[in-house]
Amino acid sequence: MSTIPTLETDRLVLRAPEQADFETFAAFYASPRAQYVGGPLDRAAAWRMLAMEVGQWRLRGFGRWIVDIKDGATTAGLVGLFGPEGWPEPEIGWDLFEGHEGKGYATEAALAARAYAYDVLGWQTAISLVHPDNTGSARVCARLGAAYDSDFAHPKFGTIHIWRHPAPADLAAAGMEASA
Repeated sequence: MSTIPTLETDRLVLRAPEQADFETFAAFYASPRAQYVGGPLDRAAAWRMLAMEVGQWRLRGFGRWIVDIKDGATTAGLVGLFGPEGWPEPEIGWDLFEGHEGKGYATEAALAARAYAYDVLGWQTAISLVHPDNTGSARVCARLGAAYDSDFAHPKFGTIHIWRHPAPADLAAAGMEASA
């Protein structure tokens, strides 16, 4: 994939990660907020994470987007499709930056990412991996209609819960679109 698509929701723009995002990205990964996604990390490791986010689009044909609030000046996080080596299957994941939790941004952006996975990429299923102590992400999964499926034994992070999203056919049968 040579270009990363831009997605829009009512309040958000999901766009390609850029070098200009590094300071915000590094601040997130240096903070305790990154505890469930591999952090805290030093600047060099945060740079590798940003490069991996961009590279995944090239290698896998999907990835995560930087999430900007449509006010034009605020970056709220990183949300999208994630499938590194060793994952049980590709997932929909979200990392919200400081001060942006509790506003529905993760749910709104994840719905757009799931619609892209189902409608554009043709995925028939999706998961989200959530650390058992990450109750905020578990609540987002529930709002997305996902349900606890099983555990995944990650070699670095330990036991992670797999939440299974409704399949496209299930969303259609319930009268919902993939992006609803």
